[in-house]
Amino acid sequence: MDNENVVNINEKSKKPFSLQKYIRGGLFLLLAIILLITLITNLFIVKENEYRVVRQFGEVVRIIEEPGLNVKVPFIQSVTTLPKYQMIYDVKEAEINTKDKKRMLIDNFAIWRVEDPKKMISNARTLVNAETKVAEFVFSTVRAELGNLNYDEIINDEKSSRGSLNDQVTGIVNELLEGANYGIVVTDVRIKRTDLPPENEQSVYTRMISERESTAQGYLSKGDAEKNRIIANTDREVKELLAKASADADVIRGQGEQEAAKVYNQSYSKDPEFYEMYRTLESYKKTIKDETVIILPFDSPYTKLLMGETE
Repeated sequence: MDNENVVNINEKSKKPFSLQKYIRGGLFLLLAIILLITLITNLFIVKENEYRVVRQFGEVVRIIEEPGLNVKVPFIQSVTTLPKYQMIYDVKEAEINTKDKKRMLIDNFAIWRVEDPKKMISNARTLVNAETKVAEFVFSTVRAELGNLNYDEIINDEKSSRGSLNDQVTGIVNELLEGANYGIVVTDVRIKRTDLPPENEQSVYTRMISERESTAQGYLSKGDAEKNRIIANTDREVKELLAKASADADVIRGQGEQEAAKVYNQSYSKDPEFYEMYRTLESYKKTIKDETVIILPFDSPYTKLLMGETE
């Protein structure tokens, strides 16, 4: 009986010991799982194109810029994301007045980015508010700058100062943002479109057509004046050339006649009687025509020649 009691007591003492061991092991395993899940859920990755803002009870405690794996304190810290890349904001179309009191519609956009997340959160609070501030500064600056230009200077490609205007607006907007410590930077402002309000289009188009026609008429008048000047100069040069050519011809002709007379004199001086007869015959050729009646004195040289008298 004693041995049996001992055996039963030992068996009873072993059973609760084994159950306690299993319970303890299960608790350790559950705790490990909870710790692992907690650790995993509180790990976060920072990408190259973003900022990660760590808040504790709503206050910013860390801003992580470098990409990599990070961890936050569970339950009391939260993580939000801000973009590091450039963003485009399409500013709403608005109506402005030019220096010469003309109304026009301006459509432009801005390219901007968050440069200092801590300043942006402290002063603008949210990304939406920051974008709103960009839009306000861009619109006010564009309105002020275009208000100092005439309408023709804005829309005319030859007179347009839009290229420098975009740079001026960008610089002024950045000065305003920096002065307000918003922690954001505008990298570019571009005017996409400049239009007239519908009620003003026809009158402005009519005036533009009239101005273009006036300009064209001015060009035509200048062309006609230049044409007449060229024609007058050409006529004068032609007359001068003809006069010079005629004078040169007269000189050459006189020299030829002089040389011919010299040759004739040399030839005729060798036989004066032959020359006299030749001159007489030449005069016959010019004076005697068909059915010509000639009345000559008896002692005329013509009569002597006709009668065969040589003396």
